[in-house]
Amino acid sequence: MGTASSKGVRAHMETAQKTGALVLADRRLTELPDLSALNKVLRTLDLSANRLRSLPAAVCDLSSLKHLNLNGNRIDSLPDDIGRLSKLESISVVSNVLSVLPDSVSMLKHLKSVILSDNQLTQFPAQLCGLGQLDVVDLSGNHITAVPDGMEGLQAVEVNLNMNQISSISASMASCPRLKTLRLEENCLAIAGIPEALLMDSQVSLLCVDGNLFKMKEFEEAPGYSKYMERYTAVKKKMF
Repeated sequence: MGTASSKGVRAHMETAQKTGALVLADRRLTELPDLSALNKVLRTLDLSANRLRSLPAAVCDLSSLKHLNLNGNRIDSLPDDIGRLSKLESISVVSNVLSVLPDSVSMLKHLKSVILSDNQLTQFPAQLCGLGQLDVVDLSGNHITAVPDGMEGLQAVEVNLNMNQISSISASMASCPRLKTLRLEENCLAIAGIPEALLMDSQVSLLCVDGNLFKMKEFEEAPGYSKYMERYTAVKKKMF
């Protein structure tokens, strides 16, 4: 384990018994210390900027965990049992090598924030649909090629899909009940790839589409654009 058994790590773990927060960022860890003594007390776990390639299944025993930060590691998959972290509210796995999410993510009913930018995802994670507390989903900088059917169950308020390879968006995205901000910049969308319903009938009041395969003039001439602008303007007025 090397650094993981160092005095510094032990001291942090003793502090975590009292505070419920364990920060082991930037310690060159290749594996985790034994966290079992913290199973009932740990609410925040920060393992960012290490050299982890995977998470041990034992992490799923942290029954009080609310916030998990794994940014800047080399993780290619999450434990199959991650759905057991029933109190988890935020997970951030930025700049890793994730290609899929485990099915049990769909059991994380308190999840509010999912930040998975700069990974190797090729599909929109359907496991996020149906999570009633979800606010923010960031999937920017992946290799996603399409937004599939079945999105009406997605409860997020903001979805960031910038810098992917998306060429089609299902019209079901227009049925997302709480979706206000949809970021689609720097993708592979032609103007025909944007469903009319998204402009005409959705809740979306900020749709970011710069850097695709059409000029902004085409976007402004698309059917439903004026309806979209009504929502955009109404939100802007409320802000000022």
